[in-house]
Amino acid sequence: MRYALMTEPQQGLHYDELLDLVRTAEEAGIEAFFRSDHYASFPGEAGLHTTDAWATLAGLARETSTIRLGTLVSPVTFRIPGNLAKVIQTVDEMADGRIEAGFGAGWNEAEHQQLGIPFPPIDERYDMLEEQMQILHRLWTEGDGWSFEGTHWQVRDAKRHGGLARDGRQHPHVIFGGKGRSRMARLVAKYGDEFNLISASPEEAANAYPRVRQACAAEGRDPDEIVYSAMTGVLVADTEEDLRARVDDLLNVLGQADADGDAWLAERRGRWVMGTADEAHERVRALAEHGTQRVMLQDFLPRDLDHVRLIGRIFAA
Repeated sequence: MRYALMTEPQQGLHYDELLDLVRTAEEAGIEAFFRSDHYASFPGEAGLHTTDAWATLAGLARETSTIRLGTLVSPVTFRIPGNLAKVIQTVDEMADGRIEAGFGAGWNEAEHQQLGIPFPPIDERYDMLEEQMQILHRLWTEGDGWSFEGTHWQVRDAKRHGGLARDGRQHPHVIFGGKGRSRMARLVAKYGDEFNLISASPEEAANAYPRVRQACAAEGRDPDEIVYSAMTGVLVADTEEDLRARVDDLLNVLGQADADGDAWLAERRGRWVMGTADEAHERVRALAEHGTQRVMLQDFLPRDLDHVRLIGRIFAA
């Protein structure tokens, strides 16, 4: 099993805090770090400081050396395809080829309204995502001079102005995050290197991964070319007492300090990678039994660097 750390920096993290977090993850031997791509602060207190995902990844690219870096996921609504292609290409160059790019249709209407970003209905966002991926793929893999006539975007006499070719590849590792329903599965089959099941459970993995495999077969693609990953919350500790302390810390961060910690813990033990090392590994084994090859450990305590170090000791050893 492979492991990555995923965090939600829109919880108020400034860049220096994010850098401390990622350097700690790198020192702990964690393979990859993914950050969300959001502009509104949540979960927890609203109105906190937020940062741009790709701007911060550019900084991290120059201030780390081995850990892979990426987004889970960048909404199609935030950036036009040509601009996004150049941003990712630039950050990948700055990272010496360590970038992994996650894509999705977006979902948080409030942050769009707050910044004046259009938020069309979900079917239209998926139409946009399909056009975006066609354009990105062609900009990264084809020569100059082609054109594209889409409903949302048009390209005339395309120019690559340098590519992403590293070790024989022409594009970054492309991830789609979602539930693996029909439209998402087709996008993974056409353009993806990895499918990431969000808020994953073993039962959902048993249903979602076969849909992606079927879409690959329909596309004439080997389903084993795809990495099948799962994103799930993580909360680990050396002892049950330490775990309860972290639960209390997390409830404070989430603005739920008055919640019943026992009930909160019990409800998530079946869904999160949670508990002592043995308990956490048992949860991972349940995901692995249904085909999960990489786990994105979603950490909602990004300022707790001891927690990050423990994640490294448990999963990266």
